[in-house]
Amino acid sequence: MSTTPSWHQKLIGGFKRTSDKLVGNLAGLGAARLDDATLDEIEEALIASDLGPATAARVRQRLADGQFERNMEELGIRLVVAEEVARALAPVAEPLEVDAFPRPQVILVIGVNGSGKTTTIAKLASMFMEQDYGVMLAAGDTFRAAAIGQLRTWAERIGVPIVTGPEGGDAAGIVYEAVKQATATGIDVLIVDTAGRLQNKRELMDELAKIRRVLGRLNPEAPHDVVLVLDATTGQNALNQIEVFKEVAGVTGLVMTKLDGTARGGVLVAAAEKYGMPIHAIGVGEKVDDLRPFDAMEVARIIAGVEELL
Repeated sequence: MSTTPSWHQKLIGGFKRTSDKLVGNLAGLGAARLDDATLDEIEEALIASDLGPATAARVRQRLADGQFERNMEELGIRLVVAEEVARALAPVAEPLEVDAFPRPQVILVIGVNGSGKTTTIAKLASMFMEQDYGVMLAAGDTFRAAAIGQLRTWAERIGVPIVTGPEGGDAAGIVYEAVKQATATGIDVLIVDTAGRLQNKRELMDELAKIRRVLGRLNPEAPHDVVLVLDATTGQNALNQIEVFKEVAGVTGLVMTKLDGTARGGVLVAAAEKYGMPIHAIGVGEKVDDLRPFDAMEVARIIAGVEELL
């Protein structure tokens, strides 16, 4: 019998701190009649759980509209929370689809240093390979030798080709070479690492603009996706990063990592509510298969601590 945990089990473990925080914040609320003061406390508890003000307000309104005149146990409140979290996540739970023609589909991956960007690229590559797509990596973060070396190590580990250049080299030139090689060898997906420095937004914006120009000469549709990797452990700061990278890089979708290392996983819901961008996958571990697209209701039930009841 296999002892490898299922994705569902990984999600339960990954969101445990987040769920425990939410359940703890709601503890003791709801047993009394749901008057205005109790509803205010519930709304504040949800905001304190990083679910964001929009979801918290919707839960409060649901409770006020439907349950105001009678008692409601804490479990009932959590069931409403699960429904409203699912409502927030369902429209944005969109896996990355490989549908570019001509190939390759070019995916620029961006994010601040330390967000798990390089590891996420390897996990995305592995996910595509499971679907029998040919994958190539391009080490476009030439600002740090460590980034190039780390991506090369991952490429060797999962068995995909990689195009690299020297530290400090021209990122756009590397991307140009990678697209040419990918096209010539029939690669389906080209995943491009990009510099993660936000200290000088203008430099980063200029570099990404240059990469886009080079791609445009080879394939007017490229890049097909610009994916921002977010570290869930940074909490509300992750929302600030979406704001900045939207402006700087034209983000088309999100991946949220390190959900297993934080009680702030509710920020996944806040990001969905505030920006409505596709969230392509979530990460709940270090292994190469610990990044996956997600089911909104499944994640909602786990966050609300009610998945075993439904």
